[in-house]
Amino acid sequence: MRTNNLTRLLMVVTTLLVAPVLASPQQMESHIGKVTGHSESGKQLFYRYCWGCHGFRGDGNGENWLAPGSWLEPYLNIQPRNFVAATFKCRSTPTGNLPTDQDLYNSLVRGFVNSAMPSWITLTEQNRADLVAFIKTFSARWKNDKPGDPINVPPEPKLSADSIKHGQELFQKLECWKCHGQEGRGDGPSASTLTDSNDQPIRPYNFAVGSRFKCGATNQDLYKIFMTGLDGTPMPSFADVIKPEDAWDLVHFLRTLQVTHKSPELTLWGSTKEGAAQIASRKISGTPTGSGIKQ
Repeated sequence: MRTNNLTRLLMVVTTLLVAPVLASPQQMESHIGKVTGHSESGKQLFYRYCWGCHGFRGDGNGENWLAPGSWLEPYLNIQPRNFVAATFKCRSTPTGNLPTDQDLYNSLVRGFVNSAMPSWITLTEQNRADLVAFIKTFSARWKNDKPGDPINVPPEPKLSADSIKHGQELFQKLECWKCHGQEGRGDGPSASTLTDSNDQPIRPYNFAVGSRFKCGATNQDLYKIFMTGLDGTPMPSFADVIKPEDAWDLVHFLRTLQVTHKSPELTLWGSTKEGAAQIASRKISGTPTGSGIKQ
């Protein structure tokens, strides 16, 4: 008990002494709807809640991250975001562009599934807007570049078996299976070789478990993921490769790979002879936790 109290005291003292020293080189604002965030206010929040993972200088080298060689490797040891590099996975903007303030804000609200990044919904809207403003002070990109314009997400067409079937064909044609595997379990032939922009091992998304993606949970979120790409990862943008209607077909097929999530796509596909056979072959076996899935 005494050790825990001492640790907390040291954290408070460190925050009070170091945070003022690491003064922001520039003052930044964020604009989330009618709320304006201020970096000076966000700095106090960052050094209270975020520095342990993201580091005092926002470079992703906080003391809570276990460096390469830890027992968490190769897939659970995900390095926190390096705000100095200003490369972000979850964006509504084209690949290579900075995200919008709303994109960063959404990440704070949502958190990142399969990582140590929680949802910060417990903070106020103003707090989150202030944090977004402060995050932008770590990189000169925010001073020299402007965020890209959000991509257009056209209305989702009506779901049909033909749409799912075409999406399945695109999954093969675009060679999505090389990383994600034929059944979408993240076990494709290239999966074990993949690394991110920090040269850390990174695993393709496993559609067989869960319903959330790293950048959201809706069909619109999934559409944006492969039309904008996940910058800093091997997942590219397909905006110049497929048409919007093809992208929606791919969305519909990918939903059928989520065999534990009862979606309209899974239900419709399961009503066809071909789809029912595929779904049956993908059903998770083993314990309720899904340990029977071949990883």
